[in-house]
Order: sequence, then structure tokens, then C-alpha cells
Amino acid sequence: MPVTRGFTGKRRDDRARRSDRLPPGQYDAGREWPTLTAEATPDLDPESWTMTVDGLVESPRTWSWRQIHALEGSSYFGDIHCVTTWSRFDMTFVGVSVDTLLDLARPGADAAYVMAHSTTGYTTNMPLEDVTGGRAWVVWEVDGRPLPVEHGGPVRLLVPHLYFWKSAKWVTRLELMATDRPGFWEQNGYHDRGDPWLEQRYQGDP
Repeated sequence: MPVTRGFTGKRRDDRARRSDRLPPGQYDAGREWPTLTAEATPDLDPESWTMTVDGLVESPRTWSWRQIHALEGSSYFGDIHCVTTWSRFDMTFVGVSVDTLLDLARPGADAAYVMAHSTTGYTTNMPLEDVTGGRAWVVWEVDGRPLPVEHGGPVRLLVPHLYFWKSAKWVTRLELMATDRPGFWEQNGYHDRGDPWLEQRYQGDP
């Protein structure tokens, strides 16, 4: 199973590594993983869950829980950063790369953006380049255990190089688009992209 080290470089002294890897305005949350969500936590049965890639694709695809697990797996080891200023280091997520899903759906020539949809109705938008090239995953396991429901289980999107509101919980659909349009938090004042290293928290930030 391919493992992607999330922009962390080689292991060094722990204190130095963490200092270098903490974006501006963030604090090290240690092993705490705060639970934050804009919607009610759903009660999802993995056997009835599906994942769809559609919009500007040549071959719209939908996978069941068993079908997506039959695809080539991929892992991410690295850090995550929340817009509410906490960061967690050295997490391991297991799932399938978004690249694998897109390779099967075949994005159209005009596809430039993606809207992630959750079963709750939550949405978040990103440039297509932010979910390709080994930068995004659909994941169902974290640190050796099934992804907890309060953190998006059974399945969430993982886009760790952006603030974590872009890693939509309870994801069920990736819609490819020619033009950008705002998702839930983007309509409510958050930055369209959300790069932690540029502190792109709110509309008007660089």
C-alpha cells in the first residue's frame, strides 16, 4: 500500500521537527483531537454508504463500501491543521487516493474545481489541483482504528495541506466543475482555499 509522508521531510529532533511544521497562528494540540462540526452527527451504515464522482467526468462512477475497499489502498502519514488554530502531528490515515477515483472517472478537459458533498448536505470547494497529485484521500481508518463517527466516520475526505474544514466529514460525492462556487463555510466568510501556511482563514486574507 503506498504511503505518502505529508510534506514533513526527514525525521529529526522532535522539538525541532514540530516547530518547523507548525503553521503560523497554530498550536500543538498533542494527542487531543477536538470535535468540531457545522452539522448534526449522522448515523451512517457503511453497507448503505456510497461514494460518487460525477460532474465534468467522462465516466461518472459510484462505489459501495465493499467496492471502494477493493481498490488499491493508500495511506497518509503527517499532520493536520484546523482553522480554529489547533494542529496535530504524525497521524496515519488509511483509505484510497482521490487520484485513483479520478483515474477511473476520467475528468473532462474543462474540469478545474471540485465540490465535496457530505451526506449531511455540507459542501466545500477546492481547485482540482488541490485533490490530485497525491494530495487528497477518501479515508476510513486513523492511527490503526476505524475512523470515529464524530470525526467523519465511516468515511471522510482528507486534504491535509489545507485547513481541515476542507476535509469534509461523511463525504459521499466529489463533483467536478468548470468554474468555482463556494461551499458551506466559504459562503459564511471562510477563505476559498484555506492554506495554513498563508493563514488563509477568512475572505480577504492573502
